[in-house]
Amino acid sequence: MTDTTNDRMLAKAETLIEALPYFQRYAGRSFVVKYGGHAMGDPEAAQDFAEDIVLLKAVGINPVVVHGGGPQIGAMLKKLGVESQFVDGLRVTDRETAKVAEMVLSGAINKELVGWITQAGGKAIGISGKDGKMVVAEKVKRTVKDPDSQIEQAVDLGFVGEPKEVDTTILETASKAGMIPIIAPIATDDAGHTYNINADTMAGAIASALGAARLFLLTDVAGVLDKDGKLVTDLKPADIARMRGDGTISGGMIPKLETCVHAVEGGCEAAVVLDGRVPHAMLLEFFTSRGAGTLISA
Repeated sequence: MTDTTNDRMLAKAETLIEALPYFQRYAGRSFVVKYGGHAMGDPEAAQDFAEDIVLLKAVGINPVVVHGGGPQIGAMLKKLGVESQFVDGLRVTDRETAKVAEMVLSGAINKELVGWITQAGGKAIGISGKDGKMVVAEKVKRTVKDPDSQIEQAVDLGFVGEPKEVDTTILETASKAGMIPIIAPIATDDAGHTYNINADTMAGAIASALGAARLFLLTDVAGVLDKDGKLVTDLKPADIARMRGDGTISGGMIPKLETCVHAVEGGCEAAVVLDGRVPHAMLLEFFTSRGAGTLISA
């Protein structure tokens, strides 16, 4: 063998040795991964993601995947000629829109993701919050300020929900049987009405209920950036409150970080916001000392 070949093989061996303490520490623990954004529309990125999830399972970690699908729901509604309205980033969902959301999320997207993981050598099972009464939803309540009077007014988002209760029995049973749960963010309330749930929120609630070692939120940005545009690698809830107060954190990053804070305060060991566009970003974050993305811990 050439020196170059030896160097490559040695680098691979050193990477495995670097990862060994993480394998040992987190064997038998759960990782909850919210999958969405850019990676969902890119077959190569989807294949990389599936391989990462199968690798986690192979080294003794129990991955649980919660997926989104907002753009796909929007495309289907447009095809059907249904106009969408949004309040604070949440789609106003009437009964017909809820049916379309369930069809897209629990049907097309869920089973496509199951297929990717199966192709990568894993045993995936596609479910939603309805299965095994895993998640009981309640209606999301939102208010907006009237631009003229500045008075808070209640807004009815229709069948948009958030998790009220999470029963992890079906997840634990599937994981012990060697399967990887793939979850569509759909659930029913106590009266049996179907609700569409934000995937980040769903993932955070499940991570808390499982006492997960990690919650990964895969996004289309590198993580949380400071005022100079540089990546912030570690945050505590107090840091997030300060950065939100001075405007460093704004827009769509606010609800993501709120989800992370609720998760780590609810029993999840740590949460990570990282760029799902980077190949194998999740493995780089967890199994190397260099890391990637922003880690939030209590």
